[in-house]
Amino acid sequence: MHMEPGIVDGSKILLSYATASACALYAAKLSLTHIREEGAGSLLLRSVLAAMLVFVFFEVFPHAPVGVSEVHLILGSSLFLILGAAPTAIGLAAGLALQSLFFEPQDLPQYGMNVTTLLAALFAMQAVAKRVLPAKLPYVELGYVHVLKMSVVFQGGIVTWVAFWTIYGRGFGAETLQAVGSFGAAYMTVVLLEPLVDLAVLAAAKGLRGRTGQGGSVLLARRLHHAA
Repeated sequence: MHMEPGIVDGSKILLSYATASACALYAAKLSLTHIREEGAGSLLLRSVLAAMLVFVFFEVFPHAPVGVSEVHLILGSSLFLILGAAPTAIGLAAGLALQSLFFEPQDLPQYGMNVTTLLAALFAMQAVAKRVLPAKLPYVELGYVHVLKMSVVFQGGIVTWVAFWTIYGRGFGAETLQAVGSFGAAYMTVVLLEPLVDLAVLAAAKGLRGRTGQGGSVLLARRLHHAA
């Protein structure tokens, strides 16, 4: 989901600063809520863990350039289910920053676009989760259809934002649409794999049930083992 340099440039790139700032404000709101409910230590530890995992997803996991961007296995839904929305948002932003600063400095001008793409997709997934995931079920009890919906929303959000940035920067032409279509088709194949990873991770987390206590774990989201 890294935007290629030059797709959005000049004064147009200012929009990415505005969207990234809006995402940062919402992430701050989620963080304050997390601190009130689960404590600052929990937010810090989970955010560090999320950032480390995101960095691995970007740099170690296989990825390939396709069309106007790159296809990555980011596992945003897995991070959300296990760590919660606020730590995942911070981890996505921090992991992306670490990768850009130390390994892909050519991506720094596109950071606003890239972080908007990730966080907006995460926030959309969070909103959908509140509506479609049964409140009576802990996340470890979710089934394939549940996690598939989460993956479709997250990956679909990424594809939608990449399409927006590309059309915004290049214009609405046949070549642009073909490049966006190639990226979208390739990226949505991640949906075939991500739900299986989610289920495997949730199955592993299920084995920890009963060890986290009524209030949950510092490293794991309370919703993982408890109903809403």
